[in-house]
Amino acid sequence: MVVVGIDAHKRTHTAVAVDELGRRLGAKTVATTSAGHLALLRWAEGFGEHRFAVEDCRHLSRNLERDLLRAGRTIVRVPPKLMAQVRRSARELGKSDPIDATAVARAALREQDLPTAQLEGAERELRLLVDHREDLVNERTRYQNRLHWHLHELDASLEFAAGSLDRYVVLDRLSGFCAAREGIVAMIAAELVEKIRSLTARVNQLERQISAITAELCPALLDLHGCGSLTAAKIVGETASARRFADRQRFARFNGTAPVPVWSANKVRVRLNRGGNRQLNAALHRIAVTQLRGGPGRHYVEKRMAQGNTKTEAIRSLRRRLSDEVYRRLLADELARDAKESTCVLEAA
Repeated sequence: MVVVGIDAHKRTHTAVAVDELGRRLGAKTVATTSAGHLALLRWAEGFGEHRFAVEDCRHLSRNLERDLLRAGRTIVRVPPKLMAQVRRSARELGKSDPIDATAVARAALREQDLPTAQLEGAERELRLLVDHREDLVNERTRYQNRLHWHLHELDASLEFAAGSLDRYVVLDRLSGFCAAREGIVAMIAAELVEKIRSLTARVNQLERQISAITAELCPALLDLHGCGSLTAAKIVGETASARRFADRQRFARFNGTAPVPVWSANKVRVRLNRGGNRQLNAALHRIAVTQLRGGPGRHYVEKRMAQGNTKTEAIRSLRRRLSDEVYRRLLADELARDAKESTCVLEAA
């Protein structure tokens, strides 16, 4: 089996083919167009049986992955950190596109449990909506910070509850406050209030849209205690189909909840895994914290602490347990969705 490693960029993709021992067989650079992708396919066919490995840079490799998948090829995604580790351990010094592509291919040979790429569907659309909403929330936060300083300059005695600058009643009050004053500062503050109002309306609209999609895509995941619509959307979007992972252990490695072994001789020890998908890890942590306030997670943490774990260690164990539960529910939702689509096809026929 020949592995073709690909280093993706905006205008070009560099591919290097290696054999099962990691020896370089050839290299090719193509344009990031459908014609270039076709040329890459024809070049790879010259090596016989092969599979592709792509550095996991979604925005750079998305069109390439789509064309390769439609052509029936198998693609695994190699995390950039893993590729960098392989490159540093090689005898060839320096950094170039062929060196990076070779490191991607050798990492795919070395690691047999990497997630595979799939054609994009509703999961990507949901991820785009979540990312767009987060961008708007961050932009609104910047406007709110600037508004705080302008309001303090206008009237230092003005008071309103912390975190209330996304409430329409507070924005209406501030709009009237700014309108009653003259000067550049009041004018800028009034503009900021209107921008915050507009962003808040759009953020709320996106949240309703996301909630409707998650209710249809992942009802089983939403039934998990502590998992709201936005958290579920983040998990579905970042996972991009649970069937990419062969089992729950590989999903745990992907989301960073699987502990890292750091032991030698007779004492078995593990430490916190700071790798993996941190967005997924943060979503699992939000579920864990919510369950700690009064749910099944609280009883589990208390049980672990009674066995000698610290609270931090118990929460880490809870996140690992939640990873398995989330994986199970994601698979159940995807299977239910497939069954529903099959039924619709049969009824239409």
